[in-house]
Amino acid sequence: MPENFNELLKQDFSDLEAAVDSWRKLAKALEEAQARHRHKVTGPLHASNWHGTDASYAFLQMEANETQLGTAQSDVTSIATVLATVHTKMREAQEDLRRCVRTAELDGYAVDDHGNVTDRSTSCPTGNADTEAQEEHQLRIAKLEGYQNDIQYCLDAAGTASWEGMQLLQQIDAFNLDKDYGASKAEEGARKAAEFAHLDEDAIPSKKDPKENAKWWSGLSEQERQEYLDAYPEKIGWLDGIPSTDRDEANRKVVDLQLAEYEMKKQNGELGIRDQRQYEGLQKLKDSLGKSDGSNDENKRLYVLGIDTKARDGRAVVSQGNPDTARNVAVQVPGTDNDLTNVDDQIDRVDRLQQAAQDKGGGESTAVVSWLGYDAPEVDGSMATTGRADAAAGDLRSFTHGLRESHTGERAHMTVLGHSYGSTVVGDAAAHSNGIDADDVVVVGSPGMTVDHAKDLQMDPNHVWAGWAPDDIVSTVASNKTLGENPAEQDFGGKIFNVDTEGHGGYWDKGSESLANQGRIIAGMPPRPGEYRVPPQYNPPGESGPKW
Repeated sequence: MPENFNELLKQDFSDLEAAVDSWRKLAKALEEAQARHRHKVTGPLHASNWHGTDASYAFLQMEANETQLGTAQSDVTSIATVLATVHTKMREAQEDLRRCVRTAELDGYAVDDHGNVTDRSTSCPTGNADTEAQEEHQLRIAKLEGYQNDIQYCLDAAGTASWEGMQLLQQIDAFNLDKDYGASKAEEGARKAAEFAHLDEDAIPSKKDPKENAKWWSGLSEQERQEYLDAYPEKIGWLDGIPSTDRDEANRKVVDLQLAEYEMKKQNGELGIRDQRQYEGLQKLKDSLGKSDGSNDENKRLYVLGIDTKARDGRAVVSQGNPDTARNVAVQVPGTDNDLTNVDDQIDRVDRLQQAAQDKGGGESTAVVSWLGYDAPEVDGSMATTGRADAAAGDLRSFTHGLRESHTGERAHMTVLGHSYGSTVVGDAAAHSNGIDADDVVVVGSPGMTVDHAKDLQMDPNHVWAGWAPDDIVSTVASNKTLGENPAEQDFGGKIFNVDTEGHGGYWDKGSESLANQGRIIAGMPPRPGEYRVPPQYNPPGESGPKW
């Protein structure tokens, strides 16, 4: 005899719907509370440069509270997702059950309050009945069994949904706010809730196609997007083409999760040399985020568009300013010997570039991204080959096209800048496939861009700019060898801007003409011209020393 037939047939789901709505409102309130805490409490205190022993302990507690708000939001979202999924599955089972009962009754069968099916047609034919009547009777019996099985299937589906939902809810503890384990447990719960709701990890686009990513993301409901953010933040955070605010939310979750993992390793004496470096890099990033969150200038806010501590020396993609809304967008690619440990230096560099662009561009909104989205070579043989650039080129292309896809309003003026080996990455990316879709390309201290001429970069050579310092040995000695022609020479076909700084790392010195010229280009203005580098002309055989 079917169980719970009458209950499911007449079930009113309004209480369950109200519960889902309440949990979702609570999740939203927790998300807003975390944002207020970030921008009104820890952010301003970081920005005030409050320091000392008391400050250290206070920040530890306040940042733990902030993380706990995010953990609670994730857990509460998972609870809402489980309840909503139970509601959907049980509602579908109810609709299927009602449809089955209606069909059976229209076919001459009766269904009682317990879900038992009987045939209301004529009685069983006698042995003298003709073959056609016997066959009709057997068909009626078979159909009755079919209706009975369909009813049982609907009841089983509803029972399974209820049981599985109950099991999941018992595993999700919205009050488990332990600062070390809470976030990882919340992510685990979010994944189980997502799987229950058929928000499969395999559905996340794997190809580096920003248009495909954007289409998939926009096709999700707000609740589905939040569940994906909570369940798979490390994947969502790298999806080029989706809004930068969503990527930032996902990647900040990853930062908190990774910091908690490294802190536990440290407490247990398991933090190796590599882990220690990644841990230090994440701490620097967290500190920079705290300071930016307290800024009253929206354009000084930081957005984490990619973070990965598992890849070699670590990767970090950080934007100062929102690239989805800024009038001018720049992407700065650092070069040799950069990794997660000097993320604070990279943020300082983009801050200077942003300020220079705003000063020269009449205050137009500008976002500048530090794109360490690749494994930069160390000071070894790898810096003399295009191997690392070849591996990075596709990712950089995907990123710049993704910025075009996620940008709102009028098309932004986009500049892609590369320093040292970063210029090699930029050249490699621009020269192949569909290019990088930049309005201007700027390289400084370049050893080569993997090509012979600016036109090989699939853009107007008049918008390919190079800067070089006379005492920069990378531009003067290391170029024109294994990484392509020197872009600072006239034969390359690009343009030269004036540089008044010294060495390989001075191009962003405050108050310099070099920095100002990069700012002008980012703002869509022509820089002050400089002189092309003159390649060495060697004496005829028998004479000593090169001539310049």
